[in-house]
Amino acid sequence: MPVTTFTHEEIQTFVSEIKKQLIPVLLEELREKQLPPLLTRKQFMEIVDISTTKCNELFNRSDFPVNRELGHPKVPTKQFFEWLDKTTNRAEVNK
Repeated sequence: MPVTTFTHEEIQTFVSEIKKQLIPVLLEELREKQLPPLLTRKQFMEIVDISTTKCNELFNRSDFPVNRELGHPKVPTKQFFEWLDKTTNRAEVNK
């Protein structure tokens, strides 16, 4: 099986391009769907198109905005988009 390797600059270019393409799409979905202030686990997984495994990883990160005080875990929509922007910017700063 062939292995492809990328330089740090190439990875940062990918990250920047993904950010440019993903954030506007997510913001448009937010406007179109009028997302609720709190997303259920299922809603969150559907919006960001991730699996249960990736959702578990995110929900267990100490810096990820998830609220467990209301019974089932909920993601504050506004804080999620702020977290997404901040973590994406962090990747660009580490060039």
